[in-house]
Amino acid sequence: MGSNDTVVGLTIAIGGIGPAIAVGLIVAKALEAIGRNPEAASKVQTIMILGVAFAEAIAIYSLVVALILKFV
Repeated sequence: MGSNDTVVGLTIAIGGIGPAIAVGLIVAKALEAIGRNPEAASKVQTIMILGVAFAEAIAIYSLVVALILKFV
């Protein structure tokens, strides 16, 4: 296991933990908002799904960077 493998592992680890925390916070706040105002559930849910998608895109970017580091 070389130095490059360590960098790839750290890229995935750091690039994955940030979006994981973000998704948890986004969903928690959305559920809190729905609990306070159930009539706005559909609007909150739409915005929540959009936010989760953007957060997951960051994880995919880190995967792409890690694959580039691994194979190039």
